[in-house]
Amino acid sequence: MSRHNTVCEKHPFTGLLICVMLAAYLGGCAVAAVGAVAVVSVDIARDRRTLGTYVDDNSVEMKIRSSLKQDSQISDDAHLSVTSMNGIVLLTGEVPDHQQGRRAVAIARGYSEARQVINQLNVAPKTSVSSHVSDSWITTKVKSVLAVNSGVSADRVKVVTERGTVYMMGVVTREEADAAVEATRRLRGVTRIVKVFEYI
Repeated sequence: MSRHNTVCEKHPFTGLLICVMLAAYLGGCAVAAVGAVAVVSVDIARDRRTLGTYVDDNSVEMKIRSSLKQDSQISDDAHLSVTSMNGIVLLTGEVPDHQQGRRAVAIARGYSEARQVINQLNVAPKTSVSSHVSDSWITTKVKSVLAVNSGVSADRVKVVTERGTVYMMGVVTREEADAAVEATRRLRGVTRIVKVFEYI
């Protein structure tokens, strides 16, 4: 469960297309260029989210967050973020050890609304308050630039930032995905981009 690895907990649904793009770090530079690409894919055409799916996504996020917070096997030293888009649940943040990370994934997979769980948890100390503030500012900038410059509707892409890594989720066309990355890649503070998209 290293910082640079994506672990996909696969649901037996067939035909899901998830693309994960990792952008290379540029040491000491504020501009990040998209680099090596790792792809996990099973092709399917999916519609955009329905109102019911939108409600389910928000509901399962709250349920999983609550379960993680209350679980006795996950310590206060863990920082866990839960984001769901079209039934794809993304876990980000930090855990003290692999066991707690596996526990978090197991909890998320226990909900029927979670078709698939993407594990991007890092085994690392909690990030500082200043790091959280910086990440929140990056997320705000990404959402703003997407709305203004990319032509991608804001309701089609969810953005989460952890330690300068921008995670992008949504049900989009390939052209929209490319436009979202292009609009994001040159923002100051962005060190890596991870695309978790379903393509239509």
